[in-house]
Amino acid sequence: MIELLTHGGTAGAIIILALVIATGLWLGRFKVMGISIGSTWILFVGIILSHFGFRIDPTMLGFIKDFGLILFVFAIGLQVGPGFFRSFRKDGLPMNALAMTLVLLAVLITIAIHLITGEDLSIMTGVMSGAVTNTPGLGAAQQSLSDATVAMGGSAASAAEASGAVAAAYAVAYPLGVLGAIFVIISLRGLFHIDLAKEKERVEREGGDEANVLRLACKVENPAIFGKKLGSIAQEKMGEHFVISRVMRSGEVSIPDPDWILAEGDQLLIVTDLQHKDMVRIIFGEECNVDMHTWQKPGSKLMSRRLSITQSDITGKSLRKLDIRRKYGVTVTRILRAGIELQAEPDLILQVGDSIQVVGTEEGIKGLSKLIGNQPETLSKPNLVPIFFGIALGVLVGMIPIRFPSVPQPLKLGLAGGSLIVAILLGHFGPKLRISTYTALSANLMIRDIGISLFMAAVGLGAGENFISSLTSGGYVWILYGLIITVVPMVIVALIAKFAMKMDFFRICGLLSGGTTDPALLSFSEQMYDSGRIAVNYATVYPLTMFLRVVAAQVLIMIYI
Repeated sequence: MIELLTHGGTAGAIIILALVIATGLWLGRFKVMGISIGSTWILFVGIILSHFGFRIDPTMLGFIKDFGLILFVFAIGLQVGPGFFRSFRKDGLPMNALAMTLVLLAVLITIAIHLITGEDLSIMTGVMSGAVTNTPGLGAAQQSLSDATVAMGGSAASAAEASGAVAAAYAVAYPLGVLGAIFVIISLRGLFHIDLAKEKERVEREGGDEANVLRLACKVENPAIFGKKLGSIAQEKMGEHFVISRVMRSGEVSIPDPDWILAEGDQLLIVTDLQHKDMVRIIFGEECNVDMHTWQKPGSKLMSRRLSITQSDITGKSLRKLDIRRKYGVTVTRILRAGIELQAEPDLILQVGDSIQVVGTEEGIKGLSKLIGNQPETLSKPNLVPIFFGIALGVLVGMIPIRFPSVPQPLKLGLAGGSLIVAILLGHFGPKLRISTYTALSANLMIRDIGISLFMAAVGLGAGENFISSLTSGGYVWILYGLIITVVPMVIVALIAKFAMKMDFFRICGLLSGGTTDPALLSFSEQMYDSGRIAVNYATVYPLTMFLRVVAAQVLIMIYI
């Protein structure tokens, strides 16, 4: 067995890899004071086994690491792609500006520590990646360093040694990167004197809770709209921000079309969002209680159904283009995508995997079902063709040299950066180009988990040989450097968000969790403060931050070279 594990070629490598991943994931189940570092245990198990001589051929190890990283970042890109550019809209700009500040401060502090202490900048790049718990940034830095070392005449062994040192710095800084971020979140509550009950009440009172969909009923009381068609009101009054799903007149429930003429006393069932709730009440009139039994009473011949889009021809088409209400007499009220409810705006682009909530007659809903497929069982099989073509394109994009003045070596996005960019673009523009990139959430998570597990195991096995010697020869100060890089930017950005931009505490928690790309911090914040709003804001800044963290690590390596 010892011979197999130390000189067993492919079989031995697979056994070691499987043992490292399985043991690391098992250890990740345990929590200390409610905190776990999860799959990062794989990294430390790999380091320990490598330290005791259980290693894999460097060439094979390099392939495992790179391929795992590609799978991980590509799956992330596909997941965040549909919402990436949406996060730059008006409401998301302040959040993303602060997230960019968070990344920039971490880079500036890293450079400052390098200049003050004389610590190698490549090592500090590893420390920074660990301090902000950004594994793709580590992968991008390692690859850039290896490519540059070989390009400047260095051997593959020297490139591997340099990459191992960066990984060791990352591993040393990572634990306090997690704990330090959690400490900041806990401390901010005391610093800002936050009473959670009062904060939640204030957020709800001010309409700051960004639920995607709100259903309300209004009674038509505004004389300015008496006798007008619904279609003309929608055009005049920003109608794309609400959908009228049903009208009740004299006790009879109907589905209105754009030609429906409103009369005083009509009751309307409207789907909108919190931001436009007051606007809807101003346009139509007093809000009524929503009793769904009234709107769905027997004899109305109306029903509400949730249908799945499984017909690939629908991908890339907007609700406006499908003209569902006119053709089928059915109203689309809400759309569920990746676990998030969206308002059914006319220009919303549909894609395979979306679930749509509709209201209409049984006959109309059956006709719409035939159009969109509505065969959810077919979604269990992902479309792998565009995924692997996307990976190939991402690798090519990552290898394109980008030259800058006064920089001796051209900058490359690398395997991580190129794959991430292509995946984001594919996730966003794919539906518009009628390219189906849908993968079930469980399938996406499986790809991500396999990718990050392979990467972590390869990094640990590669870094273990020199880890202890690096730590005992002065590497222990990396812990302090990492803590500074973790804490200082978070505190500065939190203060700006609170006092300059007047953000509530839950939004700040989401901002800091997404700005550090730290899922452990997100999980802790949600459990500690019991607010789904944290995850919404995490998702707002996560895509841009992930991209910037990867690029920032590469830029620091280019400066070092």
